[in-house]
Amino acid sequence: MKYTQYILILLLSIIFVSCRKEDNEPDITERTVFMYLPWSTNLTSYFYDNITDLEKAIAEKGLEQEKVIVFMSTSSSEAEMFEIVYNKGICKRNILKEYTNPQFTTETGLTDIISDMKSFAPAESYSMIIGCHGMGWLPVDYSSSRTKEIFKYHWEYTGRPMTRFFGGLSAEYQTDIATLAQSISNNDIKMEYIMFDDCYMSNIEVAYDLRYVTNHIIACPTEIMAYGMPYALIGKYLLDKNPDYQSICNEFYSFYSTYKYPYGTIGITDCRELDNMASIMKIINSILSFDSSKEELIQPMDGYSPVIFYDFADYVKNLCGENDDTYAAFTEILYKVVPYKAHTEKFYSASSINPIPISTYCGITTSEPSYNKKANNYTNTSWYKATH
Repeated sequence: MKYTQYILILLLSIIFVSCRKEDNEPDITERTVFMYLPWSTNLTSYFYDNITDLEKAIAEKGLEQEKVIVFMSTSSSEAEMFEIVYNKGICKRNILKEYTNPQFTTETGLTDIISDMKSFAPAESYSMIIGCHGMGWLPVDYSSSRTKEIFKYHWEYTGRPMTRFFGGLSAEYQTDIATLAQSISNNDIKMEYIMFDDCYMSNIEVAYDLRYVTNHIIACPTEIMAYGMPYALIGKYLLDKNPDYQSICNEFYSFYSTYKYPYGTIGITDCRELDNMASIMKIINSILSFDSSKEELIQPMDGYSPVIFYDFADYVKNLCGENDDTYAAFTEILYKVVPYKAHTEKFYSASSINPIPISTYCGITTSEPSYNKKANNYTNTSWYKATH
């Protein structure tokens, strides 16, 4: 009898301890949206506005099966992670963790930050919003000769409207795309989408590097004004379990077509189609060579000289030349790769005196034909290796 009582007490103790452990663990929610804002020097005030605008969307929609976690660099050496909590029409920011010298440019450091997000808000699915400066696929430039170069990045121009490398204004605050991809993979996460609120990130080379860690990429093929994405308008779609990507494009266009600087471009990339795109491009590259004399015929998507980013479809059209069937096979896949897009009549670039007209637009860029010295490492990209 005593033995039976002992067993019963032991079982009750185990159940009690298990219940206490479960009570201390966060509930698994349906969706977690992670807003990631690493140190970007002159964009901090815009980030606060972006968060406030997202809270407006949350107040309109409410939060049911969603959580919103924000990592925000408040200075070059400090950051905080907080949850936006909604209750009775009011949004509050609950601090979850404070950071000193977060190593967000390294695989280990970024892996840990994403792990923190995952532990604070475990979910059935995740999405990520990244706000900072951007420079497409270009790797972080640690060169000591940088100061001797004549080349100026778009964020180095003064006296012009400001636009938004993946990170800050110097190499110590910039993160390579491969590091982002590996850090997400290390956490065993595949995002529903990664939205880059940065310049030049709707780029075939970037998307290919991220194809296994996200289903979709929302990004701009050109520069985006410092205001960034119109979160108050698109936030409700970003929070949905099944984001309405067409509406995101529509609201983006609606906002920027009437903004004081009426320049904006956006594209939605379905990363699940990128292996098919790489296959068709490998076939095209095996039978055709680009005529460099046609470079000036391609739609530029930046204001640099020489151009770094070109409209992807227009490049392939000039590559194919008279091979209409080949180009048709390409476009059939392209419509699946970029199913949604929008643009104003012109795009703005801080490195160009005047806004640049858009005559043809597919929503994603490539640097394949560029002879700008900043694209010298192009043959080292995963996209180039997969398509040649």
